[in-house]
Amino acid sequence: MCGRYVAKIDAALERDWALTRPPPLFASYNIAPTTPVPAVRERNGERLCELLRWGLVPFWAKGLPPKLSTSNARLETIATAPSYRGPWQRGQRCILPALGFYEWQVRDAGKQPWSIYLKDQSVFGLAGLWEASTTPEGITVESCTIITMPANPFMAEIHNSKARMPAILRRADHDAWLAGDATAALHCLRPYPEDQMLAHTVSTAVNSPRNNTARLLEPAGHGTGA
Repeated sequence: MCGRYVAKIDAALERDWALTRPPPLFASYNIAPTTPVPAVRERNGERLCELLRWGLVPFWAKGLPPKLSTSNARLETIATAPSYRGPWQRGQRCILPALGFYEWQVRDAGKQPWSIYLKDQSVFGLAGLWEASTTPEGITVESCTIITMPANPFMAEIHNSKARMPAILRRADHDAWLAGDATAALHCLRPYPEDQMLAHTVSTAVNSPRNNTARLLEPAGHGTGA
């Protein structure tokens, strides 16, 4: 699963990710579900980065967020789960730019948060789906979810309670994920190479989404893969 992550968007994303227009400036070091997050989509021949609600509101929900969390969509059921099969069938795929994400490791003394990031991409993309749902008053709510998959060995050691990880895209797969057919898109959803991942423990201050500063990324102890 992926319940918190870090994103910092500046003008460089327009060039680096081949956007049609400048992205919104954005910085958050402890993003929690239900907040607006930057998401890259390809629509009508344009590749745009726009703010969408994190936590998918299904098309049929009339703009009302469901009671159960929809911040993550399991790879195994994106084509069949009621909340996600519509966006998947319509090719409503998006990429959420990230600097890193947090995960919690179960230890005898309690849960230890970790910061996870990549060696080969300073800003990387989390694979997602997006949806638009309209309220009875005619207000359209655009939202998104992050796809998760079984963890690679590196992440299984950290996320030892559920052994899941977000679907991290290789840079070369951006075009196929945003604009390819379903077969090409599925090929993009592979566990990221563990030799390209890094992690270190961080303070339990990250446990509260009210805490949101760059200091949350500071190491709290020896980290795996450092």
